[in-house]
Amino acid sequence: MTPQQRRARFLERHAHEHVFIMPNPWDVGSAKLLAGAGFEALATTSAGLAWSLGKDDQQVTRDELVAHTRLLADATDLPLNVDSERCYADDLAGIAETVGLLHDAGAAGCSIEDYDPATGSIDPIGLASERVAAAVTAAHVDGDPMVLTARCENLLYGIGDLEDTIERLRAYRDAGADCVYAPGLSTTEQIRAVVDAVGVPLNVLHWPGGPSVAEIGAAGGRRVSTGSALAGTAYGALMRGARELLDQGTGNYRDISLSRADRAALGG
Repeated sequence: MTPQQRRARFLERHAHEHVFIMPNPWDVGSAKLLAGAGFEALATTSAGLAWSLGKDDQQVTRDELVAHTRLLADATDLPLNVDSERCYADDLAGIAETVGLLHDAGAAGCSIEDYDPATGSIDPIGLASERVAAAVTAAHVDGDPMVLTARCENLLYGIGDLEDTIERLRAYRDAGADCVYAPGLSTTEQIRAVVDAVGVPLNVLHWPGGPSVAEIGAAGGRRVSTGSALAGTAYGALMRGARELLDQGTGNYRDISLSRADRAALGG
């Protein structure tokens, strides 16, 4: 499929009422494996990409993200949504430039966050809405639009005020966002409250001990992503095996390995 076809497919998928899962690979191999497993779309993970480059989250450069996007977009026929953090810019022109670069790299969608690591705080709602609007304008290319997801980071940074989160998501909707996302929603009641109040497709982060995919869908969530969880699990298994080998000299870590059937997605 061409990038334009993937973008059209992604936009159309958001128009359906049924929930879909969009897991987050961190390199070409994991993207191909997840595509082979039968998912409908993929998304990058800022933390997973950073770890694959030997960095920590929020340390990846824009050039590295754009190159990563191009690699993953070319790796499968699935639409790819990009975790583009704050779009790597403090000014509106810079936001538009980043979104344009991701479009050119083959992304089917991208996101913009309202948390500023430089200040350690959430942007004022007026400023955040202006930034969302700039990203929307750049994403909605005539005849070939990307899905623009606006994120409220309140819950990830200890701000548990659901009313404020909803107010922000409604402002981002009004600024033109196609989809909204508040990572950290952990109950069906919270999900339903956001869906009812905001009225546009909601992405829900699959949360430990939280609702299942079916429960998220029943509460009105449209999209489920995994964030850095799959990358963290994979790297965690690596380090568990490495420590077993180093400390005990045993090889029980080999009990979990990539199956031959799954390797077929890699062409092996």
